[in-house]
Amino acid sequence: MPRYRYQGRDKTGKRSGVVTSKTKKDAAVKLRESGVRVVSIEEVPETLFTKDITIGNPVKLQEFVIFLRQFATLIKAGVTVVESISILAAQTSSKALRKALGDVEEDIREGNSLSTAVSKHKKIFSNLFINMVRVGEMGGSLDDTLERLAVHFEKQHKTQSKVKSALAYPAVIGVMTVAVVIYLLIGVVPTFVDMFADFGAELPGITQFVLSASEFVQAFWWLLLFIVIGIILALTMMRQQEQARYYMDLLVLRMPIFGKLLQKSALARMTRTLSSLLTSSVPILQALVIVENVVENEVIGRVIKDARTSLEQGNSLTDPMRKHWVFPPLITQMISIGENTGSLDEMLGKVADFYEDDVENTTDALKGLIEPIMIVVLAGVVGTIVLAIMVPMFDMFNHIQ
Repeated sequence: MPRYRYQGRDKTGKRSGVVTSKTKKDAAVKLRESGVRVVSIEEVPETLFTKDITIGNPVKLQEFVIFLRQFATLIKAGVTVVESISILAAQTSSKALRKALGDVEEDIREGNSLSTAVSKHKKIFSNLFINMVRVGEMGGSLDDTLERLAVHFEKQHKTQSKVKSALAYPAVIGVMTVAVVIYLLIGVVPTFVDMFADFGAELPGITQFVLSASEFVQAFWWLLLFIVIGIILALTMMRQQEQARYYMDLLVLRMPIFGKLLQKSALARMTRTLSSLLTSSVPILQALVIVENVVENEVIGRVIKDARTSLEQGNSLTDPMRKHWVFPPLITQMISIGENTGSLDEMLGKVADFYEDDVENTTDALKGLIEPIMIVVLAGVVGTIVLAIMVPMFDMFNHIQ
Protein backbone atom coordinates (compact mmCIF):
# COMPACT_ATOMS: atom_id res chain seq x y z
CA MET A 1 0.00 0.00 0.00
CA PRO A 2 1.34 3.50 -0.82
CA ARG A 3 3.01 5.60 1.87
CA TYR A 4 2.58 9.39 2.11
CA ARG A 5 4.86 11.90 3.83
CA TYR A 6 2.95 14.80 5.36
CA GLN A 7 3.47 18.07 7.22
CA GLY A 8 0.74 19.68 9.26
CA ARG A 9 -0.39 21.02 12.61
CA ASP A 10 -2.33 19.68 15.57
CA LYS A 11 -3.07 20.95 19.07
CA THR A 12 0.54 20.42 20.12
CA GLY A 13 1.99 22.43 17.22
CA LYS A 14 3.82 21.37 14.04
CA ARG A 15 3.67 17.72 13.10
CA SER A 16 5.13 15.62 10.31
CA GLY A 17 5.52 11.95 9.50
CA VAL A 18 4.49 9.14 7.16
CA VAL A 19 1.04 7.60 6.82
CA THR A 20 -0.03 4.51 4.86
CA SER A 21 -3.26 4.65 2.88
CA LYS A 22 -4.90 3.45 -0.33
CA THR A 23 -4.92 6.89 -1.96
CA LYS A 24 -3.65 10.39 -1.29
CA LYS A 25 -7.20 11.55 -0.55
CA ASP A 26 -7.77 8.72 1.95
CA ALA A 27 -4.48 9.63 3.66
CA ALA A 28 -5.58 13.24 4.05
CA VAL A 29 -8.95 12.14 5.46
CA LYS A 30 -7.26 9.78 7.90
CA LEU A 31 -4.98 12.57 9.16
CA ARG A 32 -7.87 15.03 9.44
CA GLU A 33 -9.87 12.52 11.50
CA SER A 34 -6.91 12.11 13.84
CA GLY A 35 -6.83 15.88 14.46
CA VAL A 36 -4.08 16.88 12.05
CA ARG A 37 -4.58 19.88 9.75
CA VAL A 38 -2.61 18.92 6.67
CA VAL A 39 -0.34 21.57 5.16
CA SER A 40 1.32 19.36 2.53
CA ILE A 41 1.20 15.70 1.62
CA GLU A 42 3.06 13.74 -1.06
CA GLU A 43 3.57 10.10 -1.92
CA VAL A 44 6.86 8.55 -0.79
CA PRO A 45 8.67 7.17 -3.88
CA GLU A 46 9.02 3.40 -3.88
CA THR A 47 12.48 1.94 -3.43
CA LEU A 48 13.92 -1.43 -4.40
CA PHE A 49 13.11 -2.67 -0.89
CA THR A 50 9.54 -1.35 -0.64
CA LYS A 51 8.07 -1.80 -4.10
CA ASP A 52 6.47 -4.97 -5.38
CA ILE A 53 8.81 -6.51 -7.94
CA THR A 54 6.87 -7.91 -10.88
CA ILE A 55 7.87 -9.36 -14.24
CA GLY A 56 5.70 -8.36 -17.19
CA ASN A 57 2.17 -7.13 -16.58
CA PRO A 58 1.65 -6.69 -12.79
CA VAL A 59 -1.96 -7.92 -13.11
CA LYS A 60 -2.58 -11.49 -14.25
CA LEU A 61 -4.84 -11.78 -17.28
CA GLN A 62 -7.22 -14.06 -15.42
CA GLU A 63 -7.60 -11.52 -12.59
CA PHE A 64 -8.25 -8.77 -15.12
CA VAL A 65 -11.00 -10.83 -16.79
CA ILE A 66 -12.70 -11.31 -13.40
CA PHE A 67 -12.46 -7.56 -12.80
CA LEU A 68 -14.10 -6.84 -16.18
CA ARG A 69 -16.91 -9.33 -15.59
CA GLN A 70 -17.68 -7.84 -12.17
CA PHE A 71 -17.40 -4.28 -13.47
CA ALA A 72 -19.89 -4.99 -16.27
CA THR A 73 -22.31 -6.65 -13.85
CA LEU A 74 -22.22 -3.68 -11.45
CA ILE A 75 -22.80 -1.14 -14.26
CA LYS A 76 -25.73 -3.19 -15.62
CA ALA A 77 -27.19 -3.31 -12.10
CA GLY A 78 -27.30 0.49 -12.06
CA VAL A 79 -24.32 1.09 -9.77
CA THR A 80 -22.41 4.25 -10.68
CA VAL A 81 -18.93 4.01 -12.18
CA VAL A 82 -17.21 5.56 -9.16
CA GLU A 83 -19.04 3.28 -6.71
CA SER A 84 -18.26 0.25 -8.88
CA ILE A 85 -14.56 1.15 -8.92
CA SER A 86 -14.61 1.56 -5.12
CA ILE A 87 -16.27 -1.86 -4.63
CA LEU A 88 -13.89 -3.61 -7.04
CA ALA A 89 -10.82 -1.97 -5.47
CA ALA A 90 -11.86 -3.27 -2.05
CA GLN A 91 -12.35 -6.87 -3.14
CA THR A 92 -9.64 -7.52 -5.73
CA SER A 93 -6.75 -9.74 -4.63
CA SER A 94 -4.23 -7.98 -6.90
CA LYS A 95 -2.23 -5.30 -5.08
CA ALA A 96 -1.28 -3.54 -8.32
CA LEU A 97 -4.89 -3.44 -9.54
CA ARG A 98 -6.13 -2.28 -6.14
CA LYS A 99 -3.68 0.63 -6.10
CA ALA A 100 -4.52 1.61 -9.68
CA LEU A 101 -8.28 1.46 -9.02
CA GLY A 102 -7.81 3.63 -5.92
CA ASP A 103 -6.13 6.28 -8.05
CA VAL A 104 -8.80 5.91 -10.75
CA GLU A 105 -11.56 6.39 -8.18
CA GLU A 106 -9.91 9.57 -6.90
CA ASP A 107 -9.55 10.94 -10.45
CA ILE A 108 -13.20 10.23 -11.27
CA ARG A 109 -14.36 11.96 -8.06
CA GLU A 110 -12.35 14.99 -9.18
CA GLY A 111 -14.38 15.15 -12.40
CA ASN A 112 -12.32 13.12 -14.87
CA SER A 113 -13.82 10.46 -17.13
CA LEU A 114 -13.09 6.76 -16.63
CA SER A 115 -11.05 6.57 -19.85
CA THR A 116 -8.94 9.57 -18.82
CA ALA A 117 -8.37 8.11 -15.35
CA VAL A 118 -7.31 4.65 -16.55
CA SER A 119 -5.03 6.15 -19.24
CA LYS A 120 -2.69 7.23 -16.42
CA HIS A 121 -2.01 3.56 -15.59
CA LYS A 122 -0.89 2.02 -18.88
CA LYS A 123 1.03 -0.76 -17.13
CA ILE A 124 -2.33 -2.06 -15.90
CA PHE A 125 -4.77 -0.91 -18.59
CA SER A 126 -3.78 -1.48 -22.23
CA ASN A 127 -4.47 0.92 -25.10
CA LEU A 128 -7.11 -1.54 -26.27
CA PHE A 129 -8.97 -1.22 -22.95
CA ILE A 130 -8.58 2.58 -22.79
CA ASN A 131 -9.87 3.20 -26.33
CA MET A 132 -12.80 0.80 -26.06
CA VAL A 133 -13.84 2.33 -22.72
CA ARG A 134 -13.64 5.82 -24.28
CA VAL A 135 -15.92 4.74 -27.12
CA GLY A 136 -18.26 3.00 -24.66
CA GLU A 137 -18.53 6.19 -22.60
CA MET A 138 -19.29 8.29 -25.69
CA GLY A 139 -21.94 5.86 -26.94
CA GLY A 140 -23.53 5.25 -23.53
CA SER A 141 -22.83 1.50 -23.76
CA LEU A 142 -20.09 1.05 -21.17
CA ASP A 143 -21.62 -2.15 -19.75
CA ASP A 144 -21.70 -3.82 -23.19
CA THR A 145 -18.15 -2.62 -23.89
CA LEU A 146 -16.87 -4.10 -20.62
CA GLU A 147 -18.62 -7.39 -21.37
CA ARG A 148 -17.05 -7.42 -24.83
CA LEU A 149 -13.64 -6.71 -23.32
CA ALA A 150 -14.09 -9.56 -20.85
CA VAL A 151 -14.86 -11.98 -23.71
CA HIS A 152 -11.87 -10.67 -25.66
CA PHE A 153 -9.37 -11.09 -22.81
CA GLU A 154 -10.88 -14.44 -21.84
CA LYS A 155 -10.24 -15.84 -25.31
CA GLN A 156 -6.78 -14.27 -25.34
CA HIS A 157 -6.00 -15.90 -21.99
CA LYS A 158 -7.19 -19.30 -23.26
CA THR A 159 -5.01 -19.06 -26.39
CA GLN A 160 -1.94 -17.90 -24.45
CA SER A 161 -2.37 -20.71 -21.92
CA LYS A 162 -2.49 -23.28 -24.72
CA VAL A 163 0.69 -21.94 -26.33
CA LYS A 164 2.52 -21.72 -22.99
CA SER A 165 1.55 -25.29 -22.11
CA ALA A 166 2.90 -26.51 -25.47
CA LEU A 167 6.21 -24.69 -24.95
CA ALA A 168 6.53 -25.46 -21.25
CA TYR A 169 6.97 -29.23 -21.58
CA PRO A 170 10.07 -29.23 -23.82
CA ALA A 171 11.51 -26.35 -21.78
CA VAL A 172 11.13 -28.28 -18.51
CA ILE A 173 12.53 -31.49 -20.00
CA GLY A 174 15.43 -29.50 -21.49
CA VAL A 175 16.30 -27.95 -18.12
CA MET A 176 16.04 -31.35 -16.44
CA THR A 177 18.34 -32.87 -19.07
CA VAL A 178 20.98 -30.18 -18.53
CA ALA A 179 20.70 -30.56 -14.73
CA VAL A 180 21.06 -34.37 -14.88
CA VAL A 181 24.05 -34.15 -17.25
CA ILE A 182 25.82 -31.60 -15.03
CA TYR A 183 25.18 -33.76 -11.96
CA LEU A 184 26.57 -36.85 -13.69
CA LEU A 185 29.65 -35.01 -14.99
CA ILE A 186 30.43 -33.38 -11.63
CA GLY A 187 29.17 -35.90 -9.09
CA VAL A 188 29.34 -39.36 -10.69
CA VAL A 189 31.93 -39.51 -13.48
CA PRO A 190 34.90 -38.23 -11.35
CA THR A 191 34.52 -41.21 -8.98
CA PHE A 192 35.53 -43.56 -11.80
CA VAL A 193 38.58 -41.59 -12.99
CA ASP A 194 41.06 -43.22 -10.55
CA MET A 195 39.62 -46.66 -11.27
CA PHE A 196 40.15 -46.23 -15.01
CA ALA A 197 43.68 -44.84 -14.41
CA ASP A 198 44.63 -47.94 -12.36
CA PHE A 199 43.19 -50.14 -15.08
CA GLY A 200 45.84 -48.79 -17.47
CA ALA A 201 44.17 -49.94 -20.68
CA GLU A 202 43.24 -47.64 -23.51
CA LEU A 203 39.78 -46.24 -22.94
CA PRO A 204 37.11 -46.14 -25.68
CA GLY A 205 36.66 -42.83 -27.48
CA ILE A 206 33.23 -42.21 -25.92
CA THR A 207 34.68 -42.66 -22.42
CA GLN A 208 37.58 -40.30 -23.12
CA PHE A 209 35.12 -37.69 -24.40
CA VAL A 210 32.92 -37.96 -21.27
CA LEU A 211 35.96 -37.76 -18.95
CA SER A 212 37.23 -34.68 -20.80
CA ALA A 213 33.78 -33.09 -20.57
CA SER A 214 33.69 -33.84 -16.84
CA GLU A 215 37.10 -32.21 -16.29
CA PHE A 216 36.06 -29.15 -18.29
CA VAL A 217 32.78 -28.67 -16.40
CA GLN A 218 34.53 -29.05 -13.02
CA ALA A 219 37.22 -26.54 -13.96
CA PHE A 220 35.15 -24.00 -15.88
CA TRP A 221 31.60 -24.23 -14.50
CA TRP A 222 31.78 -20.52 -13.76
CA LEU A 223 32.50 -19.83 -17.44
CA LEU A 224 29.40 -21.77 -18.50
CA LEU A 225 27.33 -19.78 -15.98
CA PHE A 226 28.82 -16.54 -17.31
CA ILE A 227 27.96 -17.54 -20.89
CA VAL A 228 24.32 -18.28 -19.97
CA ILE A 229 23.97 -14.93 -18.16
CA GLY A 230 25.67 -13.17 -21.08
CA ILE A 231 23.26 -14.71 -23.60
CA ILE A 232 20.24 -13.68 -21.50
CA LEU A 233 21.53 -10.10 -21.17
CA ALA A 234 22.38 -9.92 -24.89
CA LEU A 235 18.90 -11.11 -25.88
CA THR A 236 17.31 -8.62 -23.47
CA MET A 237 19.33 -5.75 -24.95
CA MET A 238 18.55 -6.86 -28.49
CA ARG A 239 14.82 -6.79 -27.72
CA GLN A 240 15.17 -3.07 -27.02
CA GLN A 241 16.31 -2.38 -30.62
CA GLU A 242 13.67 -2.40 -33.31
CA GLN A 243 15.78 -3.94 -36.08
CA ALA A 244 17.20 -6.67 -33.82
CA ARG A 245 13.71 -7.36 -32.49
CA TYR A 246 12.46 -7.78 -36.06
CA TYR A 247 15.08 -10.44 -36.89
CA MET A 248 14.51 -12.22 -33.57
CA ASP A 249 10.75 -12.40 -34.22
CA LEU A 250 11.46 -13.52 -37.80
CA LEU A 251 13.67 -16.32 -36.46
CA VAL A 252 10.95 -17.36 -34.01
CA LEU A 253 8.33 -17.53 -36.77
CA ARG A 254 10.71 -19.57 -38.95
CA MET A 255 11.41 -22.12 -36.21
CA PRO A 256 10.50 -25.69 -37.14
CA ILE A 257 7.38 -27.06 -35.43
CA PHE A 258 6.85 -24.18 -32.96
CA GLY A 259 7.13 -21.36 -35.52
CA LYS A 260 3.78 -22.16 -37.12
CA LEU A 261 2.12 -22.39 -33.71
CA LEU A 262 3.42 -18.99 -32.64
CA GLN A 263 2.43 -17.49 -36.01
CA LYS A 264 -1.14 -18.75 -35.61
CA SER A 265 -1.26 -17.46 -32.03
CA ALA A 266 -0.10 -13.98 -33.09
CA LEU A 267 -2.59 -13.88 -35.98
CA ALA A 268 -5.40 -14.94 -33.64
CA ARG A 269 -4.46 -12.13 -31.25
CA MET A 270 -4.28 -9.62 -34.10
CA THR A 271 -7.63 -10.49 -35.69
CA ARG A 272 -9.43 -10.79 -32.34
CA THR A 273 -8.15 -7.39 -31.18
CA LEU A 274 -8.99 -5.64 -34.45
CA SER A 275 -12.44 -7.24 -34.48
CA SER A 276 -13.14 -6.09 -30.90
CA LEU A 277 -12.02 -2.53 -31.65
CA LEU A 278 -14.08 -2.24 -34.84
CA THR A 279 -17.14 -3.74 -33.13
CA SER A 280 -16.79 -1.01 -30.48
CA SER A 281 -16.75 1.65 -33.26
CA VAL A 282 -13.09 2.59 -32.85
CA PRO A 283 -11.90 4.24 -36.13
CA ILE A 284 -10.00 1.71 -38.23
CA LEU A 285 -6.79 3.75 -38.53
CA GLN A 286 -6.67 4.21 -34.77
CA ALA A 287 -7.50 0.53 -34.29
CA LEU A 288 -4.60 -0.50 -36.53
CA VAL A 289 -2.17 1.59 -34.44
CA ILE A 290 -3.36 -0.23 -31.30
CA VAL A 291 -3.15 -3.65 -32.95
CA GLU A 292 0.38 -2.91 -34.17
CA ASN A 293 1.50 -2.69 -30.51
CA VAL A 294 -0.75 -5.43 -29.12
CA VAL A 295 0.36 -8.15 -31.57
CA GLU A 296 3.82 -8.32 -29.89
CA ASN A 297 5.57 -9.43 -33.05
CA GLU A 298 7.67 -6.98 -35.06
CA VAL A 299 7.26 -8.90 -38.35
CA ILE A 300 3.45 -8.85 -38.22
CA GLY A 301 3.51 -5.34 -36.73
CA ARG A 302 5.39 -3.95 -39.74
CA VAL A 303 2.91 -5.47 -42.16
CA ILE A 304 0.04 -3.92 -40.18
CA LYS A 305 1.84 -0.57 -40.33
CA ASP A 306 2.15 -0.93 -44.12
CA ALA A 307 -1.55 -1.84 -44.29
CA ARG A 308 -2.44 1.32 -42.36
CA THR A 309 -0.35 3.40 -44.78
CA SER A 310 -2.06 1.67 -47.72
CA LEU A 311 -5.46 2.52 -46.24
CA GLU A 312 -4.47 6.15 -45.67
CA GLN A 313 -3.50 6.40 -49.34
CA GLY A 314 -6.93 5.14 -50.41
CA ASN A 315 -5.85 1.60 -51.25
CA SER A 316 -7.04 -1.72 -49.85
CA LEU A 317 -6.11 -2.87 -46.36
CA THR A 318 -5.10 -6.28 -47.73
CA ASP A 319 -2.59 -5.16 -50.40
CA PRO A 320 0.52 -5.33 -48.14
CA MET A 321 -0.78 -8.51 -46.46
CA ARG A 322 -1.04 -10.37 -49.77
CA LYS A 323 2.63 -9.65 -50.48
CA HIS A 324 3.90 -11.08 -47.18
CA TRP A 325 4.24 -14.79 -46.35
CA VAL A 326 3.24 -14.30 -42.71
CA PHE A 327 -0.42 -13.69 -43.70
CA PRO A 328 -2.10 -16.81 -45.13
CA PRO A 329 -4.64 -16.42 -47.97
CA LEU A 330 -7.50 -17.14 -45.53
CA ILE A 331 -6.92 -13.85 -43.68
CA THR A 332 -6.51 -11.69 -46.78
CA GLN A 333 -9.58 -13.21 -48.46
CA MET A 334 -11.78 -12.81 -45.38
CA ILE A 335 -10.63 -9.22 -44.80
CA SER A 336 -11.23 -8.42 -48.47
CA ILE A 337 -14.78 -9.81 -48.22
CA GLY A 338 -15.32 -7.79 -45.05
CA GLU A 339 -14.12 -4.60 -46.73
CA ASN A 340 -16.43 -5.11 -49.71
CA THR A 341 -19.51 -6.06 -47.68
CA GLY A 342 -19.03 -3.64 -44.77
CA SER A 343 -18.75 -6.48 -42.26
CA LEU A 344 -15.02 -6.34 -41.52
CA ASP A 345 -15.45 -6.79 -37.75
CA GLU A 346 -17.56 -9.91 -38.28
CA MET A 347 -15.12 -11.44 -40.78
CA LEU A 348 -12.17 -10.76 -38.45
CA GLY A 349 -14.08 -12.39 -35.59
CA LYS A 350 -14.59 -15.53 -37.68
CA VAL A 351 -10.90 -15.63 -38.61
CA ALA A 352 -9.97 -15.22 -34.93
CA ASP A 353 -12.30 -18.11 -33.98
CA PHE A 354 -10.69 -20.30 -36.66
CA TYR A 355 -7.12 -19.60 -35.53
CA GLU A 356 -7.92 -19.93 -31.83
CA ASP A 357 -9.42 -23.37 -32.50
CA ASP A 358 -6.44 -24.21 -34.73
CA VAL A 359 -3.99 -23.23 -31.96
CA GLU A 360 -5.88 -25.42 -29.50
CA ASN A 361 -5.84 -28.43 -31.82
CA THR A 362 -2.18 -27.87 -32.76
CA THR A 363 -1.04 -27.68 -29.13
CA ASP A 364 -2.90 -30.88 -28.27
CA ALA A 365 -1.23 -32.64 -31.20
CA LEU A 366 2.20 -31.23 -30.32
CA LYS A 367 1.96 -32.44 -26.74
CA GLY A 368 1.35 -35.98 -27.91
CA LEU A 369 4.25 -35.73 -30.39
CA ILE A 370 6.79 -33.94 -28.21
CA GLU A 371 6.44 -36.08 -25.09
CA PRO A 372 7.94 -39.31 -26.53
CA ILE A 373 10.59 -37.34 -28.47
CA MET A 374 11.80 -35.50 -25.36
CA ILE A 375 11.86 -38.74 -23.35
CA VAL A 376 13.98 -40.38 -26.05
CA VAL A 377 16.35 -37.36 -26.09
CA LEU A 378 16.70 -37.43 -22.29
CA ALA A 379 17.29 -41.18 -22.29
CA GLY A 380 19.82 -40.86 -25.13
CA VAL A 381 21.90 -38.16 -23.41
CA VAL A 382 21.93 -39.85 -20.01
CA GLY A 383 22.37 -43.28 -21.59
CA THR A 384 25.46 -42.07 -23.49
CA ILE A 385 27.15 -40.99 -20.25
CA VAL A 386 26.20 -44.23 -18.48
CA LEU A 387 27.43 -46.26 -21.46
CA ALA A 388 30.76 -44.39 -21.45
CA ILE A 389 31.29 -45.54 -17.85
CA MET A 390 29.98 -49.09 -18.21
CA VAL A 391 31.98 -50.13 -21.32
CA PRO A 392 35.43 -49.86 -19.63
CA MET A 393 34.05 -51.58 -16.53
CA PHE A 394 32.93 -54.58 -18.60
CA ASP A 395 36.47 -54.77 -20.05
CA MET A 396 37.88 -54.73 -16.51
CA PHE A 397 35.60 -57.61 -15.45
CA ASN A 398 36.63 -59.62 -18.53
CA HIS A 399 40.34 -59.17 -17.65
CA ILE A 400 39.73 -60.18 -14.03
CA GLN A 401 38.05 -63.41 -15.17
